[in-house]
Amino acid sequence: MENTPLIRQLTLADRDAHYQLRLRGLQAHPEAFGQSHKEALERGPAHYDAMLEGKRAADGNFLLGAFAAPDKPLLGVVGLKRLARLKERHKAEVIGMYVAPEAAGRGVGRALLMELLARGRRVENLRQIQLVVSSENDAARHLYESVGFRRYGREPEALCVDGIYYDADLMTQFV
Repeated sequence: MENTPLIRQLTLADRDAHYQLRLRGLQAHPEAFGQSHKEALERGPAHYDAMLEGKRAADGNFLLGAFAAPDKPLLGVVGLKRLARLKERHKAEVIGMYVAPEAAGRGVGRALLMELLARGRRVENLRQIQLVVSSENDAARHLYESVGFRRYGREPEALCVDGIYYDADLMTQFV
């Protein structure tokens, strides 16, 4: 990909493409997601419909997609989910970050995160964006650090995948 990817908010029309890319990520990197491939299959593609409808995007709940061009396949996804409890509404979480292997190393992840942060800064009363990344995923952690996230803790044995435990780094950025 020679050009900067097109980043846009995903809609219900993108449901199947989003779901298929999500399943690819869950299968390829089970240690990187809290949800398992099996759980995603059980929930089905409609699980993200509320976010894909976009009714709460201005409140900090949206999914973004990356495309090489408007008529090309979905290359990457990331979401922002605002915390719901009144005392935590100043925070939101990065969710579902995944870039297809064929687009890795081409700036897709960075472009997705930059757009997510730009939109996050426009959300009223949102002060902090948090994320969780596998402690062993150096490439992802370096990407997050390069766009301003800082580690504030580590959760030991955060995930167990097939009997193997993975620590997770907790990261945040004030917006």
